[in-house]
Amino acid sequence: METPVIVAIDGPSGTGKSSTSKAVAAKLGLSYLDTGAQYRAMTWWMLSNGIDVDDAAEVATAADKPTIVSGTDPSAPTITVDGTDAAGPIRTQEVTAAVSAVSAVPEVRARLVELQRSAAAAAPNGIVVEGRDIGTTVLPDATVKIFLTASAQARAARRNGELNGKEAADLAATQAALVKRDAADSGRKTSPLAKADDAIEVDTTDLTLDQVIECVVTLIEEKRAAR
Repeated sequence: METPVIVAIDGPSGTGKSSTSKAVAAKLGLSYLDTGAQYRAMTWWMLSNGIDVDDAAEVATAADKPTIVSGTDPSAPTITVDGTDAAGPIRTQEVTAAVSAVSAVPEVRARLVELQRSAAAAAPNGIVVEGRDIGTTVLPDATVKIFLTASAQARAARRNGELNGKEAADLAATQAALVKRDAADSGRKTSPLAKADDAIEVDTTDLTLDQVIECVVTLIEEKRAAR
């Protein structure tokens, strides 16, 4: 029986992490986990329950209260908070603006890293896990580590394309928000956004989504063959 393959895909927002990770997992028959959605779910719960997200001590005290469950089917990933479907609410601008502050709290990271490692251990064939600290902190022994990058301009354009109606900001504002979040995530003391020393960097700026998917699948299959 083949050993389950653990794939860590890290990188900042707008590099194509989610679309790539889901497609790669589906192609290879692996489970899929979006760790960013878990941090968003925690943030949404905090905002919904009157927790001051700028008060790290208050956030830390509340970190073990919500029950967050992630479905790992790449064709239909789900996330619930205390039994409520949170897939839509966690994508609002309010949550986006607050998620870096909540994610920086060590107690939040400890709680969610535990969930993430449990999901990886329970995946029968293996799993593709996407986030910002998977290869460095969550799954440092992952079979394959990929770090996706792209120019700030390309990332902002992609992110704007994902937003609709009132949620769509102008390109300059979106780019500024991405750069600000990068700085916050890279500068936090606990599990910062960083490329693992043994990760393979893939610049997606000038690649189509299909090209990125093909590249990552090839890297995984080469690693499998080498094993």
